[in-house]
This record gives sequence, structure tokens and C-alpha cells, in this order.
Amino acid sequence: MLALQNFDFNQDYSLENERVLLRPLAVSDLPYLEKYVLEEPDLWQFSLVAIQDKADLEKYIHDAIEARNQKTAYPFIVFDQLSQTYVGVTRFYDIQLAFGTTQLGYTWYSKKVWGTGLNQACKFLLLEFAFEKMGFERVEFRADNNNKRSIAAMQKIGCTVEGVLRNHLPMPNGKRRDSIVLSILKEEWETRVKSLLR
Repeated sequence: MLALQNFDFNQDYSLENERVLLRPLAVSDLPYLEKYVLEEPDLWQFSLVAIQDKADLEKYIHDAIEARNQKTAYPFIVFDQLSQTYVGVTRFYDIQLAFGTTQLGYTWYSKKVWGTGLNQACKFLLLEFAFEKMGFERVEFRADNNNKRSIAAMQKIGCTVEGVLRNHLPMPNGKRRDSIVLSILKEEWETRVKSLLR
């Protein structure tokens, strides 16, 4: 059985290029993010978590950090080097070191950086970290099957669609969503995706 020795949940990993800086999410980051709850509430249209006010966001951050403490996730806050502002969050989750797999998600960015290349810059850093520094064999992505914008963004960075989990998860509105599953494998990163994102 594969067991990754490189990944350390207690270490503060920061990932950076000329466009973006990713650093571990902290409780003190609440003030950087709360404006998006008020100004861009539709960011959570397809989210499994209902974020409607500061208290919801505070719980969201706390839960993400607690998942890191439990060694199942590793959340980052996203800093846009161009505007010199924090613009969102992302995280590795469902981290399974014994199998060399993880999911990448819980990602949202302010609308002001949509279509600017920031997502590609983030994903390059995260995938390079996962495959080259940590030795993961597979990175999985999931989204609401109705979230066509998110699905298109994942395909644009080189993800392969694997299928749809029907009636998969409950939504805050009481309905259930179908979840589309996509992935990138280590060999795909090395032979195709890395050059695509670069």
C-alpha cells in the first residue's frame, strides 16, 4: 500500500507565483473574506454550504481549519498579486495519504477575478504541489452537475470527466444535487496538464 510521507498537516505550506499567493487559511482571515458574503451572495449558488452572513462564514472557516486538525483537509486563502487583495479560498480535502489521493475543491473566488487567469495560476501551484512535492497519484474534483461554469473551468485546466453521481448530496435548500466527478492523474500532469497550464 502506498503511504505518502511528504505531506505534513502541521506544516504551513505557502505556494506562490507571479500571479497568486496561497497560504494556510486562518481564523484571523475572516475580515478579508466577509465582504464577499455581503457583496457577492450568489457565489454560493451551487455550494453545499449556506453562507448568508458573517456567522456562517466564521463557521465555514472554523470547520475548514478543524478538518486540517483532523488531517482530512488542508485549506488555503487566495491572495491576488495583481490587485494585492484576498479574493477567495480553496482546499485539498478527503486527503487519503495511504492511497495517494485527494480531492481539490471548496474553491470560490470573487467575481472580479473570474476570467482573468487567476484560477489557472492557482491550479498550477496546487497541482504542482500535489504531484511533484507531495507525490499524490490522483487529484479529484467534484461539482454540482448544473454548475456549467465550474465544470467548464475544470475541463479547461485539463480535467477528465469520469461520470455523474446521481442524487448524490443534500443542498441547503432541501433538494439533492447530482455531482459530476472529474480527475487528473499524475501521468496526465506530467505529459499534458502541466504544459497546458503553464
